Amino acid sequence: MNTYHYVLYVHLLSLFVGIGAGSVLLACLFQLRAARTVEQAAPWGMMAGKVGKLFPIAILGLFGTGAYMTSETSFPWTWSTAWVEVGIAALVVLTVQGAGIAERTGHKLGAALQANGPGQLGPEARRMTLHPGLWVVEFSNLGIVFGVVWNMTQKPGLGESIAAVVVGYVVGAVLALLITRSGQEEHAAATEPAG
Repeated sequence: MNTYHYVLYVHLLSLFVGIGAGSVLLACLFQLRAARTVEQAAPWGMMAGKVGKLFPIAILGLFGTGAYMTSETSFPWTWSTAWVEVGIAALVVLTVQGAGIAERTGHKLGAALQANGPGQLGPEARRMTLHPGLWVVEFSNLGIVFGVVWNMTQKPGLGESIAAVVVGYVVGAVLALLITRSGQEEHAAATEPAG
């Protein structure tokens, strides 16, 4: 086994860490969506905050190992290869959305749960459990990752590379909006007075 294979192994491990953390975060979001009380919601919010710390490790691992494999002269791809450039841009989007939007929204969710106090979730806490800053970011980031994985396996030109990532993003965002909308409708129906 040569150095390339070791680096490829770490590259794949980094991908698995990111997808694994994303999967746990999805479970946390669905549990937050189902929660009716702070006692039900708080553990899932705390777990999401802890799991979120794995994403920078995955992103740095993917970039570092990808940089090595791109710089290796025995391969036909370089820093100016279309799917490599799209992959780097995708890592930037993942970082900005994760650290800039989802993390900030997660802190707002935590504050809303604390302000709510024990018992039933009030309107603001409930709204924050379905906030697009959590849901759209999580689903669209997974869509971006799936698009990049497609590009890594197919090594397409610029147009297809961009299309794969954009389609992944859009599908993820639409799914997130549909799920949060149905969650809002379920909550509205559950809180309407009978009569």
